[in-house]
This record gives sequence, structure tokens and C-alpha cells, in this order.
Amino acid sequence: MSNSIEIKNISKYYKEMEALSSISINVKKGELIALIGPSGAGKTTLLNILANLIEPDIGSVFIDDISLKNYRDNRKFAKKVGIIRQQFDLIPQLPVIHNVLIGHFSEWSLLKSLISLIFPQDKKSAENALSRIGLIEKIYDKTSKLSGGEQQRVALARLLVQNPEIILADEPVSSLDPARAEDIMSMLTELVKEANQTLITTLHSVEYAKKYFDRIIALRNGKIFFDLPSKKVTQYDLDNLYTIEELI
Repeated sequence: MSNSIEIKNISKYYKEMEALSSISINVKKGELIALIGPSGAGKTTLLNILANLIEPDIGSVFIDDISLKNYRDNRKFAKKVGIIRQQFDLIPQLPVIHNVLIGHFSEWSLLKSLISLIFPQDKKSAENALSRIGLIEKIYDKTSKLSGGEQQRVALARLLVQNPEIILADEPVSSLDPARAEDIMSMLTELVKEANQTLITTLHSVEYAKKYFDRIIALRNGKIFFDLPSKKVTQYDLDNLYTIEELI
């Protein structure tokens, strides 16, 4: 199994603070990886680097052996990497079908994309995606009228339409109640497995990390604290990860 992502000794600084320090990680195609750690550990910074939103100050990142710096074509990159966030990144004033079809914008022309915001194009793909996530009956509802869990499912449907090889999820269930969070976490990981996609998710919930992911990478103070199969992560590992450092 080849590397889908290769992270080589990356570091990131914000003024005097080192957000990431000499991080190296290899990710195989089809892996489900949870990034955990205390607040400020560097999880979101790492995810934003993988999403090509910010650049590391030191080191390199490769996706399918191509440096992120060489992904200048946003359309090409969108077929490689998709993102889902806790804020959902939807346009609340639009009906559900329009938000789902935004997943096609990376492959459509600008004109077709603009037309689709008024007259939905390729309705069939939206219908198929919404059927898979159990929300077909909401296809023409205004997105702002949906619950938080339903909106996150719309974001999942948009990813199904986009169909990237790698999905990055930044705290995708932190704004949901426990029942809805469990539903979304189960749905996301099952959909990814069906498509043999790679999934990297930042999580505060260790319980979800151990239940739904096959590998857990823990960050603390911008460094890798441990990188283990989820079944081998012990309570001792977790207690040490979240122990408050003594003041010197």
C-alpha cells in the first residue's frame, strides 16, 4: 500500500511561538486517522497545512509523491483533498440541493457553477448523495431551516459529490449534541471506508477516536506525543497526554 500523504520534518511558527515542531508522518491510502491532543497542541495547524491553506516554515508535504507547492491548480487539488469543518461551510440562504452541488464546482466551468446557484445542474448526483446520507426528503428545503446534525449531513453529501481521495475533517462533530455527533461520526467513517478514501480528523473526543479510527496520532506542544494503532492506545498514554505540565 503506497503513501497517500508524506509529511517530512515540518515546523510552523507564529511570531515567537512554535506551533509545530519537526513533524514527520506517513499516511497510507485508505487509512482512518484521528488527531488528538490538548487545545493548542497544533492539530488544526497541521490540518490547515495538509489542506494547502497555510505553508510550513520548514519541511515538506507530499500527496501522491507530489509536493503541495506544486498543486497550483485548485481544481486538481480539489479532486485530491476535500475538507469538512465544524461550521459546516454551507450557504444557509440556499436550498439544500444547491449546497450539495457546490461539490461539483471544482470540475465545472465558472459559468456552469454560477448557473447552478440558480438552476441546479446535475440534479441526479445531488439526489444520489442525499439518498446515501438519508436526507433526500430535505433536498429543496432552505438549508438554514435544518438542524445542526442535518446541516452536517448536507456537508457530507457535498463531499460525496466532490469525491476527493483524501478527506480532512476539523472537529466535525464538536458543535453537535452526543446523539447527533455519534450519528455523523458513524456515517462519515462508513462512507469513507466504502470509497476507500483516506480520512484525517481532529477530535477532542478520545472515545470517538478509539471507536471509529484505526490509528491515533497525539500531538502535544506542537510535537508528536504518540502515533499508535487505536487498539494499542492505553489509558496510561492518554493520562500522560492530557496531564497538565508542572510549572518550573
